[in-house]
Amino acid sequence: MADVSSLHLAEHQPWTDGSRERDPEAPAPRPFTDSVIARDITADFSAAASALGTGQLVKDEYFTLFESVGALEIMDPKMDSGYLQPGESLEDDYDMLRELLPEEVLGIMDQMFCFEVRLDHDHYKTDYKVDTDPRFHRMLWPELKRLEDASFDRDGIVGKGNEMLHVVLRAYCLGLIKSCEFVHRKICSEHYYEEEDFVANLYNRDLLSKFDLSAIRDTISIATEYVQDSGNLKKSHKEALLVRLRLRDALLPAVNVEDIIDNKNPGFWDRCSELLPELSVTHHLGQSVLESFSTKVQRRLASSVPPRPIVNISFNEAFAHLTSLCQNAKDAYKILDYSSGSDLMTFVNTYQSRTPQPSVYVRNLMQSLILTEMRILGTLSFKQLLFDDLDELVLPADMLLDPANAEVEAPQDPRFQIARKIDAFITKAADPFLDIFRTLCMNRSRLRRMLCHLVLEWDNIQYEAENVDTELRKYTKEVPIRDDGQEMWSFPLSSWAYYHKLRQIEWIAQTGFELDIYQIDELSGMYWYLQHLVNTRIRHMERIRTFTLSRLRRIAKPNAEQRTAFSRSFSFLEFAILEASATRSFADGLSCLFSFLSHLGLIPAPYHALRYSTPAQRYALRMRPFMSMSLPETPSYEEFASLVSLRSPEATSADGSNGTVPQVEIHLQAQSILGLAEQTLKVARKEWEAVSKTPAETARCMGCEQWWRTSVKNVLRSCITANIMVATAKKTFANAGAKPAGNLLKVEIEESGKGYHAWWVVPKISATPP
Repeated sequence: MADVSSLHLAEHQPWTDGSRERDPEAPAPRPFTDSVIARDITADFSAAASALGTGQLVKDEYFTLFESVGALEIMDPKMDSGYLQPGESLEDDYDMLRELLPEEVLGIMDQMFCFEVRLDHDHYKTDYKVDTDPRFHRMLWPELKRLEDASFDRDGIVGKGNEMLHVVLRAYCLGLIKSCEFVHRKICSEHYYEEEDFVANLYNRDLLSKFDLSAIRDTISIATEYVQDSGNLKKSHKEALLVRLRLRDALLPAVNVEDIIDNKNPGFWDRCSELLPELSVTHHLGQSVLESFSTKVQRRLASSVPPRPIVNISFNEAFAHLTSLCQNAKDAYKILDYSSGSDLMTFVNTYQSRTPQPSVYVRNLMQSLILTEMRILGTLSFKQLLFDDLDELVLPADMLLDPANAEVEAPQDPRFQIARKIDAFITKAADPFLDIFRTLCMNRSRLRRMLCHLVLEWDNIQYEAENVDTELRKYTKEVPIRDDGQEMWSFPLSSWAYYHKLRQIEWIAQTGFELDIYQIDELSGMYWYLQHLVNTRIRHMERIRTFTLSRLRRIAKPNAEQRTAFSRSFSFLEFAILEASATRSFADGLSCLFSFLSHLGLIPAPYHALRYSTPAQRYALRMRPFMSMSLPETPSYEEFASLVSLRSPEATSADGSNGTVPQVEIHLQAQSILGLAEQTLKVARKEWEAVSKTPAETARCMGCEQWWRTSVKNVLRSCITANIMVATAKKTFANAGAKPAGNLLKVEIEESGKGYHAWWVVPKISATPP
């Protein structure tokens, strides 16, 4: 190993010619004093560092955070935005006021378009936005008092001439800046996560927030008229410029933050979509002017972060992103066609789980549509939304949800007490219920993390609901159901809260597969846990159905309104049980399939036999989000291990076999597991086929039927693939004898997103060639 102690200061040889001038190509002078002698230790340091193994550190207890921060390269161009290379000027050499050809204006517009889509509407972070263009800095700084002052020549008076710059390009830039301002306001007004989705820092810039939309559109209209009336432009150039100005004019009302819930808004996005093909066709007419964009603008921003390089994307990528944005934004308005709380939940969950996920702007637009000015979808109150959901799930046509209760003013009347306690519960449950929708609008990684916190809040809601249910019994005169001599109470509010809590726990488990959180050897156990959760929810829904049916039988002559309410509730429960049963069967089948592969040693365990890593500890870590909840109870590791055919890595020999157990016996045990997988996967296929044929009204997907059916068909394709893999393995093992499994089967596990559905990981199993 290289001697680290040899990195000491050695004697320095000063210049001897007495001259203060030096060759520009010579290395920079090294500072020295009488007490400090410097020597370049880069080579020695690199040699010493290369001798260190992976995971080894050299620590000096006197080298603190202060010294480490002081060691940052201030004169490094990657860290210091004010650093100038030899011969480099502080300002840009590009003449911003020079005459521009029509094709140059087109090229600059298209480059701005790429920056806008790349940094404002796409999934990437937005920090410097389009501030790589000096024109924006010139137009926005110093702060504008009048819109007329927003010009490329803030120091002088713009005279006649050069209209392509001062009329056409200026109008386009004003429209783009105002669009960025609308997008920034919309995203910042809703829930998002800094640095993950969007960087909201404007670095002391105002994006024309003081000026009305009408003034910006008037400027674009003037530029449009100039282009139309110009006789010096080629027809192709004129049409290309008009398309870009019209698209900019159409985007402004589409992204306008005012009057979000307006039936006209989808039409604005339609107009943008109509103009996009013309934009693509005329792109080749533009001439790139890359020198007009520069990172030097960042030196003038109020920022303490390192300089950002210019990130370019192709026009085709930007065009595809904006096309997707227009379609996604238009689709988001379908949520306004409200029919029930379950329809709303299905819409948001299906919409946000599409691949690729909608951009942060569209996701925050969805949040605004859900809740604006304390109204749900612009028309419903919190109370009405929760009443609709309670009515459909647990309390169809029940006196607890009778609107007439709120009109009773006599305290001795039971209806008065019912209204008071129900309103108190709704007040507590409203925010957690809305948080489900907000959480579904997050990016997929944040979605799972937020659900882990939200599900604990729902555990408290369920506990409080139980107390409210107990207090309401004396006013509703509920008659319990007797089972084996024991009284069973309905607990409607608690059952409602428990149902939504179970759904969230399932989403946590399922998004773990989507995000590649689980190790390969955990797939069997986590699919078992998923089917365990779904099975718990099925039993809970069957309990709800039992009490709902009992209530219906006690009504002597139900009226039309009551029959409709009960019919809708039973329809929801029947379909929810069918879908849950299909999920349970598929999860159980995949759990058996991965157990089969693990039993044969075909899935390598990524862990080693280390003291701090045991199966029980890893299981406790995986179940940590659910350990503190009262219900459902998390299985102990002993129960989990007994129900899942886990192959402990610590007990496996180096060749992948299970110790001294004969190979024939291992094959017999594996075939029995494979038989279970075959049975459950066949059932899963039939159930998912039934789900796929369910009418949209029954499936509660009226506003998103196409997306929902696409998702269900992808699950069905995954299920069919799993059945094929089981058949392949079964055929191969028919005459396996005592051959090692590694010589019979080849197994591949695809990365998330490459299968038919992100929640269902199906291994690729093929017979090994002889």
